[in-house]
Amino acid sequence: MSLEVLGISVLWLFLFGYVIVASIDFGAGFFNAYSVMIGKDHILSKVIKRYLSPVWEITNVFLVFFFVGIVGFFPQSAYYYGTILLVPVSISLILIAIRGSYYAFESYSAKSGHIGYKLMYGVTGLFIPASLSIVLTISEGGFVTMVKDQPHLEIAKLFTSPLTWSIVLLSVVAVLYISAVFLTWYGKRASDEHASNLMRKYALGWSIPLIASVIGIMVELKGHNPAHYENMLNLWWLFAMSGALFIMTLILLGAKKKYGLAVILLVVQFGFAFFGYGISHYPYLLYPYLSVHDSFTNESMAIALVIAFIGGLVLLIPSLYLVMKWFVFDRDYACGKRNHHV
Repeated sequence: MSLEVLGISVLWLFLFGYVIVASIDFGAGFFNAYSVMIGKDHILSKVIKRYLSPVWEITNVFLVFFFVGIVGFFPQSAYYYGTILLVPVSISLILIAIRGSYYAFESYSAKSGHIGYKLMYGVTGLFIPASLSIVLTISEGGFVTMVKDQPHLEIAKLFTSPLTWSIVLLSVVAVLYISAVFLTWYGKRASDEHASNLMRKYALGWSIPLIASVIGIMVELKGHNPAHYENMLNLWWLFAMSGALFIMTLILLGAKKKYGLAVILLVVQFGFAFFGYGISHYPYLLYPYLSVHDSFTNESMAIALVIAFIGGLVLLIPSLYLVMKWFVFDRDYACGKRNHHV
């Protein structure tokens, strides 16, 4: 395996970790806000807050690793993406900061329980993945032109493209589906049948828009970037396995059993789809200007980064495991018998 492939694989792994962990976080915040709006917060809020409380601070660690790594492994990505992503990424960072602030106000202020904090926390949880997903659209090419050797983003073309909105739709729907499936299991783990049953209905409901958004992206991608579309067809078996796992997850949800297995199948399902997309996009970081080969850093820097990222994983994975073991997966904590501050 070349250093280029190793570097992009490590980064894609971190990004996948962020997608899963952040989706659960973002979706939980939205469902909490939605339950307040429809008067069902007495069913969901306690379970959701018990999950969010020990986890929300560590969600963005994966994203930080990814951004540091993409610039370190592929320095030219900063040249191309630095200017054209100034607006969308700035919006995302502002939303992340707002979301963290409102969660802190909601959890620790004297006005804990303020409906405004819950609503802002929930709404920003959908805007963040929507704004970040625009990067994937831009990477497909057709939205960046070189003006006097400087990359220029055609914003009007970007935001009037059906591909943009199909990817934005998928990012939002995937967040809600992933979170709903996880919270179905977590509600069961917390011995809260009402919360679990409600989230199960949400999961089954959001599965249909998920299918529709995936089909929509394939249709739009075929016309926008035929080369990438053909590469995805060549990897049909990865997406077929993802589809099979999706059906198995729905079967378990429909049968109201083995929710823990359903969550595992969900993660593997999105893993096949996510890495299938990444492999089919290889070697381009930005069609057609930037590839992993012509933008890779020098060998010494690459080796140092690989060692640093492996060290980061060695620290991050045990930390996440302990957080999950002591809080999220602990039955006493999930049932509300133990506080995470203790």
